[in-house]
Amino acid sequence: MPTALITGASRGIGRRTAELLAHQGWDLLLTARSADQLERLSAQLSSQGVSVAYAAIDLTQSDAIAAAMAGLLQQGETPSVLINNAGAAYTGDLLAMPLEHWQWLLQLNVTSVMQVCSAAVPAMRKNGGLVINISSHAARNAFPQWGAYCVSKAALASFTRCLAEEERANGIRACTLTLGAVNTPLWDAETVQSDFDRRAMLSVDQAAETLANLAMQPSNQLIEDLTLMPAAGAF
Repeated sequence: MPTALITGASRGIGRRTAELLAHQGWDLLLTARSADQLERLSAQLSSQGVSVAYAAIDLTQSDAIAAAMAGLLQQGETPSVLINNAGAAYTGDLLAMPLEHWQWLLQLNVTSVMQVCSAAVPAMRKNGGLVINISSHAARNAFPQWGAYCVSKAALASFTRCLAEEERANGIRACTLTLGAVNTPLWDAETVQSDFDRRAMLSVDQAAETLANLAMQPSNQLIEDLTLMPAAGAF
């Protein structure tokens, strides 16, 4: 059975994608900050007859990622698909943003993705594989109060394109799933102030089903970027 490694797997899009792939018989390597949530999810998915390994990893702590990822990768089969789903948002004026908040957001949304790829991709080269990075339409647009988030997602999109070119000869494909607003716990975070109508957003199921389909695309093709937007448009 194929194996997927998913970050940010304890809730929202990551959790639902794990459930969908498990239903298709995929084995899973899961990361998130909460060990308790991962333990419960692992028990739920393992009951379907798939192998599930997990590790609680705080991706904002750059010094701990390499060792934690090495430990996780030793627990299961080498992933054929890596899904970098973990991320966060921050609203506020760019030039008033405290430096530590800027560094926190860039670490989680960009640098940790590079670190996770650095840990997983070398092992994936033997049999080839696919890296899917979750981006946002904010990567292509400028929204007041969302500048730091826009910058982080633009950097992630550029990283993905560069990774795809560098790893093509090694049998590694890389793509982005570019999402419009999705009704996830991101909007409940203390770092986000917004009055957007969450009822008009994409659902977690819609985003996760699209992500799972990307993960299952044939190895002889690459959807370089897939954009999924709410019918209501950008807001």
